[in-house]
Amino acid sequence: MNFKQMLIPAVSTVFLFSCVSQKKYKEAQARYDVCNVTLTTAQSTISTCNDEKSALLRQKGILENDVTNLNRQIDFLRQNNTQALKQLEDLSVITGAQAESIKKSLENIGAKDTYIQTLQQQMARKDSLNMALVMNLKGAVGNMNDQDINIKVDKGVVYIDISDKLLFKSGKYEVTDQAKTVLGKVAAVLKNQPDIEFMVEGHTDNVPYRSGILMDNWDLSVKRATAVVRMLQNQYGLDPTKMAAAGRSEYKPLSDNGTTEGKATNRRTRIVILPMLDQFFKLLEPTKA
Repeated sequence: MNFKQMLIPAVSTVFLFSCVSQKKYKEAQARYDVCNVTLTTAQSTISTCNDEKSALLRQKGILENDVTNLNRQIDFLRQNNTQALKQLEDLSVITGAQAESIKKSLENIGAKDTYIQTLQQQMARKDSLNMALVMNLKGAVGNMNDQDINIKVDKGVVYIDISDKLLFKSGKYEVTDQAKTVLGKVAAVLKNQPDIEFMVEGHTDNVPYRSGILMDNWDLSVKRATAVVRMLQNQYGLDPTKMAAAGRSEYKPLSDNGTTEGKATNRRTRIVILPMLDQFFKLLEPTKA
C-alpha cells in the first residue's frame, strides 16, 4: 500500500468526525436557545403568579373581614328578630285582652263623625246669622259715611265701629244728640235679636287726656263705653244682662297714631257681638242614653 492510499482513509475519518461534531453542536445550541426561552417564560410566569398570589391574599383578607362583619350583622339581626317576636307576642296578648274595647272605639267613629258634622253645621249656621245681622245693620244705618260707621265680620265675630265724632265732643264722654240717631238705628236691629249679647268698647288715640275729672285715656274710654251702654238700656230698652262695657284706651289702634287721619280712625266706639258659646257648650255635653 502506498502513502496515497493510506492518507485518503485518514483524511476521510477526520472530515467525517468534524462534520458530526458541528451538527451536534448546532442541535445543542438550538436546544439551549429553546430552554433559555422556556426559562425566561417560566420566570415571567412565576413573577406573574407571585403578583396574583399577593393580590389574592389581599382579597382574601378583605373577604375574611367582610365575613366577620356579616357574622356580626347576622348575630345582631337574630337578636332583633328574637326581640321583635317577643314584642309581637306581647302585642298579641294586649290586642286580645283589649279587642272588645277597640271594637267599641271603632263603633264610636260614626257617632263622632256625626258630632263633628253637627258642629260644622252650627258654625255654618252662625256664619249665616252673622251675615244676616250685618246686612240688617247696614240696611238700618243706610247711607251713612263709611268712614264714620263700619260694620264687618272678622273671624266669625260682628264688629260695629262708630267714629267718636258721631257720638262725643272732643275730650267729652256725654253722648251727643246726633249720636242718638245712630245708636237708635243700631239698637232697633239688636233689639230684634233678644239672644244676642254684645260688648261696647271705648277706644282713644294716643294723645294724653288732660282734665281734672278723669285721670287718663283709660278713664275716658271706659266713661264713653258706659255712656253708650246706659243710653242703649235707658232710652232704647235693650236688656242690660246682654250688655257689657269696656275701655281699651289707646292700646288697640286700627291705624297709625302718627297722622291726623290715623288718630281720627282710632277714636271710636266699637260694639262687639259676642259669640253665643253656651250653644256650643251644649253640643259638647255627652248625649244621655
